[in-house]
Amino acid sequence: MGLDGRSSGDTWLVSGALGVAGLLALHSAVPNGVGRLGSLLETFLPWLGAAVPVLGCLALLKRSWAGALACLAPTAVWLWMFGGMWFSSAPGPYDLTVVQHNVADDDAHPAGTARALLATRAGLVAVQELTPAARPVYQDVLGASHPHRAVHGTVGLWSAHPLSDVRPVDIRPEGFPEGWQRGLRATVSAPGGGIAVYVVHLPSVRLGTTGLASAARDESAALLGARIDGDPSGRLLVVGDLNGTVQDRGLAPLTSRLHAPRAGFAFSWPAALPVARIDQVLGRGVEVTEVSALEATGSDHRPVLGRVLLR
Repeated sequence: MGLDGRSSGDTWLVSGALGVAGLLALHSAVPNGVGRLGSLLETFLPWLGAAVPVLGCLALLKRSWAGALACLAPTAVWLWMFGGMWFSSAPGPYDLTVVQHNVADDDAHPAGTARALLATRAGLVAVQELTPAARPVYQDVLGASHPHRAVHGTVGLWSAHPLSDVRPVDIRPEGFPEGWQRGLRATVSAPGGGIAVYVVHLPSVRLGTTGLASAARDESAALLGARIDGDPSGRLLVVGDLNGTVQDRGLAPLTSRLHAPRAGFAFSWPAALPVARIDQVLGRGVEVTEVSALEATGSDHRPVLGRVLLR
């Protein structure tokens, strides 16, 4: 009976460890047709690693050496996928800093949030959910240090460097009202040369009994991806609340055209206990060397600071 019990314990521990390794390595094989389960898994993909120490402790308690050895598989896969972000080195050289923040349209203290963004000393400040009432507040706080501004609908960009060729970007999914304006593009005359900067806010997703509702966000991501694909600029940044992680296949029409930061998890949502980075700083023709999440403001998102090397 004791041997049978130990054998059974070995089996489920080994199966559990190999299952975690398989989900990590083969997450793209999880189907997305029903409830977008694949996207849901990919939203929280790094957190699968939390199962490894749990399985390892159980293996030690049950003296299951097979289970303990099996835990090496998901550990190796996790380190291969996320180790570079976890064990990041000291920040390297960069030419430009940008802070990205969904400032929340119900923030009761927009001046405090604006001052927190100002304190980052970033050359670019990109915001979403900017209300007409809050707009002059942000201008009062940021205007002196960031005299160049572009605002369209609920997205805005304050810059310490001159802006030109400012234009709206239509990423409105089918059926959304014309007043839904969440995208702009501007050319920033940065110290290292000109760079096209997109500030965007993709539609929200909802998790319900039928799974992840992300069709509108995915459609908006595809529209933005096509726009970027046709943009002639050699250096380009996409900054915004994408309502998804870079691993989420629903954003692939956009993220496949851009490079994600090589260091920093920078979980930004929800602000009280962040579990995912859905606020992004992505580049093409430039290198986003690092992103970091900052202290919470009055929003349900945390600001994200990105450092950009202009190649």
